[in-house]
Amino acid sequence: MTILDRFHLDGRRALVTGASRGIGRAVALALAQAGARLALSARTETALKPTADQVARYGGPPVLVPGDLADTGQAALVDRAAEALGGLDIVVHNAGILPTAPDGSTLLAPLQYLPQPVWDEVVAVNLNATAALCRHAHPHLARSDSASLVLMSSVAGVVGTPMMEAYAASKAAQVSLARSLAAGWARAGIRVNALCPGWVRTDMTAAVHTDPALTDWLLAHVPMGRWAELEEVAAAALFLASPAAGFLTGQAVVVDGGLSVPDGGLAGIPKPSSPFVLP
Repeated sequence: MTILDRFHLDGRRALVTGASRGIGRAVALALAQAGARLALSARTETALKPTADQVARYGGPPVLVPGDLADTGQAALVDRAAEALGGLDIVVHNAGILPTAPDGSTLLAPLQYLPQPVWDEVVAVNLNATAALCRHAHPHLARSDSASLVLMSSVAGVVGTPMMEAYAASKAAQVSLARSLAAGWARAGIRVNALCPGWVRTDMTAAVHTDPALTDWLLAHVPMGRWAELEEVAAAALFLASPAAGFLTGQAVVVDGGLSVPDGGLAGIPKPSSPFVLP
């Protein structure tokens, strides 16, 4: 096996959640291009169709297992995926939410002003559903000889993120869960890692990247000074899922352009004033 061969996923069976758009779609396409057979999940089958059409160009049509993970019972979609694919070798759990206002827009608010039901919803989807999905995935991955579970966390889970405390806390919990599962499941041959993207231009971050002042402030804290490309995050997910990462488990792989380096390292990058004015 050559070094490049270690990035191939020929014949491996993979489930990607949150696959209808953004990072999830990019990850699904990366795994398909590497040779994996795919099952895709999102809230509805209709939402998955554009991703499914793109994935089909690199192999057979993917299996679609829709389910709204706001209901933890829907984590059984893992079992449906495994049944359709004849097992599972890879699970990339990307589905997650930000706090939302009643009109559906992203809600950026300090903890003291965040309604408890909004906090509960974020924790239910980002943490409780993650745990339920991992629980369902375990028996299938334990039967694989090349098992990898990747939890899509966020740089918000490893640095202080004011105005997004519910999201940040749930993403930090995913990192902790990945580390605990990695230690607990290693002897079963299951690798578990968290992937922590920084600022990526997606539908989920529209509230930020459509606000010039907020964008300038956020990117001023990124030493590389730009947004991440979807393909850069997908490439990291492919690495974690592949034999190239065969001795890597229990890690939080941060893809953030240097954002999590304290104060941008020694670069001394000038920071504009925060657009947030807190009482």
